[in-house]
Amino acid sequence: MNKVPVTVRGHELMQVELKRLKSEDRPNVIKAIAEARAHGDLKENAEYHAAKEQQGFIEGRIKELEGKLSNLQVIDCTAVDAKGKIIFGCTVELIDEDTGNETVYKIVGEDEADIKTGLISFTSPIARALIGKNEGDVVNFSAPGGEKQYEVIEVRYE
Repeated sequence: MNKVPVTVRGHELMQVELKRLKSEDRPNVIKAIAEARAHGDLKENAEYHAAKEQQGFIEGRIKELEGKLSNLQVIDCTAVDAKGKIIFGCTVELIDEDTGNETVYKIVGEDEADIKTGLISFTSPIARALIGKNEGDVVNFSAPGGEKQYEVIEVRYE
């Protein structure tokens, strides 16, 4: 199985979530199930069914995170000598050649991507077009709204 790239921050966030699920959420839902059981008839006990459903969600997420964490390749872009090239994990400042609008993106793993906060997956069309480019390069790519052209203003490794 291929390793899945993730930034240092993304790895830390996954570990924090897994720890919270195991040390807080799991014990809380077990306690809620025990309390609901104490109320009697389980067939008509909405609290019990809701707690069991929550338990299933928590256990599923724990399993998912453990699986992902065992198959990650943590990439620290600050430890790589990229010689100014755009690589996984770096932050890129771009200017739209058509509108003049400036945009900042950080190229991250698929699980970390959140376009609203400027985190784009390395598998996205724009990231694939950007990787390997340098400051001053012009990048063309197909976006859902049509062809786009950006100039790379700055590449940061942070």
